[in-house]
Amino acid sequence: MYLEAADRLLHTALPGAVGTWPRACAWLLRIELETALDGFWARTCPEVGTATRAQRTKLLMLTAYADPGITRRAGYAWWALSRAGHHHHYELGVTATELARLRDEVVELIRLLRAHE
Repeated sequence: MYLEAADRLLHTALPGAVGTWPRACAWLLRIELETALDGFWARTCPEVGTATRAQRTKLLMLTAYADPGITRRAGYAWWALSRAGHHHHYELGVTATELARLRDEVVELIRLLRAHE
């Protein structure tokens, strides 16, 4: 659901969204990643999923349950999307190309998290 909305923002110029769509897209992608992480925890160790709502904590716990490569990639994607979702004075915003790359990374992470049992 969130991924489809992010795709629409990436590929369709929406009236009134000039300048705001990159941040909205980043948040939608981050929510999609967090949803996949919640699904991973529900399948792998439900106690972690119910013990905290903090995604950063869940990402830190991922090191004990998933491949280090998955953990590293998920942590970076979450950080990059969080950073892209905030306005930073005197910095350029995230580009469509960067968001497309992050989108592809989120899709791959979803696949890896679902395959990891």
